[in-house]
Amino acid sequence: MPELDITIGTRNFAVACQEGEEQYLVTAAEMLDAEAQTLISQIGRLPENRMLLMAGLMLADKTAGLEDKLAAAEARVAELEGRIKADASKPAPEPERVEVAVMPEGVMETMAELAARAEAVADEVEEKARA
Repeated sequence: MPELDITIGTRNFAVACQEGEEQYLVTAAEMLDAEAQTLISQIGRLPENRMLLMAGLMLADKTAGLEDKLAAAEARVAELEGRIKADASKPAPEPERVEVAVMPEGVMETMAELAARAEAVADEVEEKARA
């Protein structure tokens, strides 16, 4: 069983852990040390048991806040998954009927003829304006 030396606040501790869990212990010790350092910088020197208690309580408070956020996020995910399942079980909507206007035969030819006449009139007006 590995034994690690960790520092919390200004105090050193020898702590044993399971094989392969050394990094978890180091990370947890760093978190606890960060809280202890905050206390030391704000309050100054504290008895060891008081410092550990306060640092542990501060971490517990952060953990409780994160657990609340996690529970809210899990509830939201469950709600959205429920909506997805409900939407998936609904039958597909009926396709909408879209009507497209169709020009009757001969309209295009008539419009082309009108355009040609309008161009001819415009040409005549231009010639008269030049003269």
